[in-house]
This record gives sequence, structure tokens and C-alpha cells, in this order.
Amino acid sequence: MQEFDTIIIGSGAGGLSAALCLARAGQKVAVIEQHYVPGGWCHSFYIDGHRYSPGVHYIGGMDKGESTCNLYEGLGIANELVFFRMNKNAYEHCWIGDERIDMPAGIDNLVHSLSEKFPKEKKGIKKYLKLVKTVSKELFLIPKMNGFWDNITIAYRTRHLGKYGLFRLKRVIGWHIKDPLLKSVLNIQCGDHGLPPSKASFPFHCALMDHYFNGGFYPMGGGAAIVKAMTNAIKRHGGEIKTGVAVKKILLQDAENQSPATRRKAIGVELQNGEIIKAKRVISNADPAATYKMVGHQNLSPKLLKKLEATRYSVTSLMFFISVDMDVREAGIDSGNIWFMPGEDMDAIYEGLTKVSILETDEFDSLFISCSSLKDPLSFNGRHHTLEVVTFIDYDAFKALYTNPDETHEQYLKIKERLSEKLMNTFKRILPAVHKNIIHLEVGTPITNEYYINTTKGNVYGTEKGFMQTGPFSYKAKTEIENLYMCGASIMSHGVAGASYSGVKTAAEILGCREEDLIQKDESQALRIYDAEDSSQWPDWIHQRMADKKKRRESKMSNVG
Repeated sequence: MQEFDTIIIGSGAGGLSAALCLARAGQKVAVIEQHYVPGGWCHSFYIDGHRYSPGVHYIGGMDKGESTCNLYEGLGIANELVFFRMNKNAYEHCWIGDERIDMPAGIDNLVHSLSEKFPKEKKGIKKYLKLVKTVSKELFLIPKMNGFWDNITIAYRTRHLGKYGLFRLKRVIGWHIKDPLLKSVLNIQCGDHGLPPSKASFPFHCALMDHYFNGGFYPMGGGAAIVKAMTNAIKRHGGEIKTGVAVKKILLQDAENQSPATRRKAIGVELQNGEIIKAKRVISNADPAATYKMVGHQNLSPKLLKKLEATRYSVTSLMFFISVDMDVREAGIDSGNIWFMPGEDMDAIYEGLTKVSILETDEFDSLFISCSSLKDPLSFNGRHHTLEVVTFIDYDAFKALYTNPDETHEQYLKIKERLSEKLMNTFKRILPAVHKNIIHLEVGTPITNEYYINTTKGNVYGTEKGFMQTGPFSYKAKTEIENLYMCGASIMSHGVAGASYSGVKTAAEILGCREEDLIQKDESQALRIYDAEDSSQWPDWIHQRMADKKKRRESKMSNVG
């Protein structure tokens, strides 16, 4: 029987960052992952030699001194990572109805660009974006408060957060911006948390917008590059990564013989194959529903059971993984994201996405389109580009499509075929050149999310990020079960950076230190960042690797011929 200081269930960004922090502190850690590769939403996979990263489409805060850069440098993995800066003039393309509006990197550039497009809103744009930046700054200031003087001045130093913290996004933006189209542009990143303006917490949305104010970045090697850097570091510090094996349950001390009041101490896990692994503590990187299913509801307090029952989970999705035989730049695609939606009423759009049966219409109303082979030029083989396309759907509505339990598999295949046809219809209208040159299309559904990521109802962002499930109302790193902790998208925030920071937070809780102590500045670490749109600035080794890749493809095609 193996025994560890800490077992981490799930190898998403949160689980890996927690494992790395604990391993660096000298703990013997084991990360257990049900999938055959580590990474959770950060993992990558291949279809016909083309790489896709389903959960990593862009990351913010990567410039020197910014939060995500500080995280990777502090974790000691920055030297292993290379990022490409997405189109700095338009890292977000907003295709709203017939309008085409770009969002450039840099808050001053954004103010200038939008003010030219909406001159009557110039004053409101400047004031609103300044407020967003200020509220985000104050939000991240709170965890750093320490000592008498900080406690005395906290009310003043977070006064904007206090003033606007209880409001929804729709209400606050309505006080500053009047033009409906401009509101939609400024709210386009609601897609990054999955809630419409009428439901989104304003402070939470501020933090998300601020994360991307200086643009979007994409890792060379896709999401798997981040996973590889973390797992390599964990192994260097003596940690273990176990893949292809699922945890059946979290073991509690003498659970069978003790009363519920005393059987509340985690001592290890039992795997699906019956193997027992003991540990002084357990961290779950799974969402709350999945975590406490492994604990057993009979071992939970009435208060926690009530919270679990009331917990809402974020949207689920359809994902399309596409390869095309063409130069997609000719179709107007670059390294920036495309947010396609039919009109300006974002609340109505979200309601339509989640309420209307996905098989009733012949086209998708809204899509997120990402070209990973332009975001990461090294992934381009010289001929075929790769696209990842996402739209949100309602989980219950999707499951309702299965009308005959005896024909589930056949129904599933027919549904996927119909969804592919629907996407092709949409592309035929909005991207006709791409439509004509698609050579492969694969569909990922909520069932895919459940199977590979083990997310409740196939959710993509953990718990729903409404006001009552974020900040002080979110699930905490330390649970009511002694020696059982949690991390991941449901604890602090979602996304690669948010989940990673949650792992640091959980590790700090265990080690009895501050988060800052675990990610201290390391002058020996430095991220390499290159402009995806400007090959003249790339180092020679990138050009050489691209040339070698193209040569291998041409050689392979010649041999096939």
C-alpha cells in the first residue's frame, strides 16, 4: 500500500499547480487522473496529425509583471513556456449582425478605437473602462490585505468595489453606455464565463475583462505545453502522476464504524480498480458535485447538503474540431478570436442558446471561432489550418433528445451528424470559403465533456459565476471534512489562470502560508513571447522548425503519391 503526504484527484490546472507548490515544499504528492493524459481542460489531443486544445483558446495577463506571467515565473516553469501574442490590433473580432468591430490590446487603444466608432459615447467609454479596471484592481487587493494599517484603510481602498459590488453587469454598464451595439461589444467576453449581462456579477466580469485588457496570448504547443511544463516540474520534485485510473471514493477514517459526527477525516482514496492509496490529506480538483459524490452524501452535514442541492453549474457546450485545406487568411481569419452573434440583445441571445432545441433550426445563432494554427504558427503544417468552434447549449435540452433508451448510441451518432450539418450551413453563410475547404470535422458534446473531464452536466466553467456563487459565497479551499481540500474552477475563478491560482491558494492553506510565498519572483525565470502576426520578429529556431515540419509533410505526401 502506497502512502503520500497529499493526493490530488484530477490533473487540471488547479490540481497541477497545487501539486507543484506542495512538491516544491518537500511533500510527497501523487496526482491521479482518470483520463489517459493529464491536463483536464488544458489537455491537447490529435486528429489526423492535427492538434486541438479544447479548453485553451487564449490566456491574458502574460506581459512582464502581470498576474499570469508572475504565476508561471513564480512556479518555476516560465523557462519551459513560449507564448504567441494574438493579433494586438484585434484579439477579439466582434461579428454582431452585419457589424464588424475589433477590440485591440491595451485599454487606451480600446478607448480610442471604440470612441472613433461611437463618438457620442466617448466620455462614457472612458469612464466605464476606467471603472472596470479600478474594480478589478480593488477585488484582487482584498486577499493581499495584511496587518493593522491595511485593515484600517480597506474600506477606502476598495470603495469602488463596495459601491458597485452588489450589482449585475447589465445595470452598471447601462449607467455608462447607451448604444446597444456598443454594450454588446463591451460585453462580448460574457462568453468567457457563460452568463448574460442580466445575470453576471459586475465585479467578476471586471476581473475577466481586466485579465484581457493587454490582449490575448496562446501557448506554443497548445494547452498541453502548460501541462507538460507543470508535470515535468512536479516529477523533478519527486511527485507522481498517475493517469488512466479513476478514483472511486475518498476514504474517511473508520467511516463504517463511526457516527457521522466523527467520521469526517480524509485518509486516502480507493481507485476504481480496488487499489487503496493512503495520504495525510486529499485535494479534489473535481467540481463540488463530483467531489462530494466520492465522499458520500451520508458523510456530509445538512448545511453542506443544502448548498450542494442549490448549486448551479455553468453552461455546457458543443465544440467542433475542424481542419481545412486552404489559407484561412483569405477568408478574413487571423490569430484573433471571432465572436459571431445575430444581434445586440445579449440576454435574448443567451436565452435562445439555452432554451431552444438545438435541432429545431438549420443554423447556429452564435459561435466562438478560434484558429489555433494561426495562434500557434508552429502547429501549422504548411497546408492545413485547424479551427476550434464553440457554442453553448442547455444540458437538459440536449439530454432530452434521447427518446429511446435502447437506441442511445445510434441516436447520439445521428445527433452529432445533424449538428455537423448545422455548423456547415452556418459556415456556408458566414465563412463560405472555409465551408468549401473543410476536410475533417469532429463534434464534442456535453457527453464528451462528462466522459473525458468528468464535469457535472458537462459544464465548462465549474460552478455558475453569478453573484451568489462567487467571492465570499463560492466553495472554499478547505472543506468541512478534516484533511479534505478543493481547488479548481469552482473555488476562485475558472480559466487556465483562475484555476491555476486556485491550486496555489489551496496549497497555501495546507502549508499555512500566504499565496505570495509560493510564487515569489524568480529572476532566473522568463517567459518568451512572440507576435503571432509578425514573423520577422521570430527567432531563427522557430523558422527552422516550421520549415522542417513543412518538409516532413511534403515528404510524407510524396511517399503516399
